[in-house]
Amino acid sequence: MDIRLGDILTMKKPHPCGEKRWKVLRTGADFRLKCLGCGHEVMLPRFKAEKNIRGVSHAENISTDSSGS
Repeated sequence: MDIRLGDILTMKKPHPCGEKRWKVLRTGADFRLKCLGCGHEVMLPRFKAEKNIRGVSHAENISTDSSGS
């Protein structure tokens, strides 16, 4: 699964605050995720996080693109 820093993950189950979307802060053997509802941060093993992912929204780098020349 292709998951990069800054991606937004939609999980199968909601966080206790009610939000299902998490931002990826760290990748590797473990993921560090930040809840987009309350800001809580958690570390999860990669296999456990990938099992619970429903969708991935990749972060785009739009601000530095100058395609007008």
